[in-house]
Amino acid sequence: MRIRPIEPSDIPAVVALFRALATEFIVHESPPEVVATFLRDNDEQGFQGFLAKGYVYHVAEIDGELAGFIAVRERRHLYHMFVGKTFHGRGVARAMWDVARREAIDGGGDGSFTVNSSNYALPVYQAMGFERTSPMQSVNGLYFNPMKLPA
Repeated sequence: MRIRPIEPSDIPAVVALFRALATEFIVHESPPEVVATFLRDNDEQGFQGFLAKGYVYHVAEIDGELAGFIAVRERRHLYHMFVGKTFHGRGVARAMWDVARREAIDGGGDGSFTVNSSNYALPVYQAMGFERTSPMQSVNGLYFNPMKLPA
């Protein structure tokens, strides 16, 4: 497995992976108009905007194939973490998190992190040490579980 910073040429594949996984695991609980807005906000232009705002992205590759990607905002919020279904259970999420977390701390972060977990990803984040800070919430028709990893 190779984990490296995202490159502009990665964005189309990252967006395709995001769309497939978000449709199956995140927005399936939301009304169609919410799904359309969410996917539009996370298209290629959206990802370029996240990069322009300073979100730090890494991609994981296995045998030259995109296995997943991760993003951290402001050295303290795990914004995106997605692993392709064929790579689930192979330690990709943990490996990406280790790289992203270390880089955030080395860049000046204090080591505490937050994440808004989907219902599906809740066990993954709990295994990484995140704890729920409140019950499941819904904002603009998207459901998530606020979590925090203490420093």
